[in-house]
Amino acid sequence: MITALAGGAAHDPLLDDAGQVRRPLVVVDLDEPVPADVVHAATRTARSCERILVGVATRAIDDERWALADALDLTFAADGCARGPQFAASDDPAGDADVLCQAAEANPRAALVLVQVLRASGRLDVAAALDVESFAYSTLLGGPEFVRWLRGRGDRPLPPPATEPPVLLTREGDVVRVTLNRPERRNAYGREMRDALVDALAVAAAEECRVVLDGAGPAFCSGGDLDEFGTTPDPVTAHFVRTRAGAARALHAIAGRAEVRVHGACVGAGLELAAFAGRVVARAGTVFRLPEVTMGLIPGAGGTVSVPRRIGRWRTLWPALSGRPLSAVTALDWGLVDAIEDGS
Repeated sequence: MITALAGGAAHDPLLDDAGQVRRPLVVVDLDEPVPADVVHAATRTARSCERILVGVATRAIDDERWALADALDLTFAADGCARGPQFAASDDPAGDADVLCQAAEANPRAALVLVQVLRASGRLDVAAALDVESFAYSTLLGGPEFVRWLRGRGDRPLPPPATEPPVLLTREGDVVRVTLNRPERRNAYGREMRDALVDALAVAAAEECRVVLDGAGPAFCSGGDLDEFGTTPDPVTAHFVRTRAGAARALHAIAGRAEVRVHGACVGAGLELAAFAGRVVARAGTVFRLPEVTMGLIPGAGGTVSVPRRIGRWRTLWPALSGRPLSAVTALDWGLVDAIEDGS
């Protein structure tokens, strides 16, 4: 409730005596009829709250409640109640808020770190924001939620070496085409793919022409290669590999002349990297997902930087915390992609 938020109900200690997170997410009913001064007090309180704050609204949002929604981490609003990146239209605002509540309860540390990073990222330039994301990711690599996920996954052999070049580089007139080329692994973003993509982007950058990035096979990219998770020698090395040897900076550097064409599954790193491009075109039926919090992590290939810069930190919370898919239609409506095209 707005009244409870204004009174500090969300500011009780976040940790219990054993250091465990208590009540990581609080739902705020924006329909509560309260005077404007109470809404203003709740807004001030929300801006310093350590917990995740999710609003629900089934009535039109006035100016005072709009400011409160801006201070929250996301608001689910019934269709027609409000527009803007602070809001996700919903047929069931309370139900969708409960989905996020359950996700936060399942992995509270990762959920809170995600929100802390999303809140900070917009105030930083891209390079600094990528470092912050990576520091947070490295922290979670040593956390109990990721360890639990690793144990549940079980031991797996490393993926076999590629038998074909993992990335293809071709020139078509004034366009350099970069194609992810491990269709047998749904173009998973593993070590070989990452290194080959960075090399290809360096060549493309030197050409100073248009760059088109796409993927071979049934999926653009299924995200990080799960068989490689947990294999870095230590979190510090992992940080420097992510930030200095990953593709995020390279794509951001050429964003103004880069187009990414996605299809099938666009998951995890696939979505995170694609969102850096100046133009993203999705084939009809493309599905977008950010599953990292369900693994006790956060997006680590630049997603807390690239995705919010397209759709806002608020809407980013929905796929990043819930792990639920976004359709190409929703992605277009939110600005995650710039066009949808039919095609085989």
